Amino acid sequence: MAEVLRLADEIGPDRLSTTDVARAIGLSQPAIFRHFPTKGALWLAVAEDIANRLQGSWAAAEAGAAGPHARLRALIGVQLSAISETPALPSILFSRELQVDNQALRDVFRGLLGAFQSRLVAVIRDLQAAGDMKRDVSPEDVASLLTSLVQGVAIRWTLGARGFALVPEGLRLFDVQMELLRAKEGACDA
Repeated sequence: MAEVLRLADEIGPDRLSTTDVARAIGLSQPAIFRHFPTKGALWLAVAEDIANRLQGSWAAAEAGAAGPHARLRALIGVQLSAISETPALPSILFSRELQVDNQALRDVFRGLLGAFQSRLVAVIRDLQAAGDMKRDVSPEDVASLLTSLVQGVAIRWTLGARGFALVPEGLRLFDVQMELLRAKEGACDA
């Protein structure tokens, strides 16, 4: 799977062929099709591998963080790290393969996004219950804002030829967003 992701980053997910994959891993193209009956099945296996790795990373990030703010920051940080370590991810998410040609692939990524947002919502509820975050914004909306922050900085990083360090920049913007959402002493929540 790592070689497919490397190639997707190098030549683009839409231009990647099974011949490219076979050549890169030292197999014949028919050998690839013995493992994956279609190119779509290969992409699905890649997506499932990404999903498994991300879910494990999220669980580890949360387990290693003390308190809801640290958990939320760790979740955002691990998501940014995953993109930084697998730079083909943004390209895959906006590829024709995902958007048009492979419903199963889209379903895996849609489910992954939903799982990530569910984790965010749970932590945001904890922050709001502790009085550390404004309660007049729904946890689901805050989760969408934070997910959009990750996606936006990842797109900017990709379009900017990776000209800045993704994780520190994303966490800097996360801190700005959190300050805007922080419950202020003496303020009334609706």
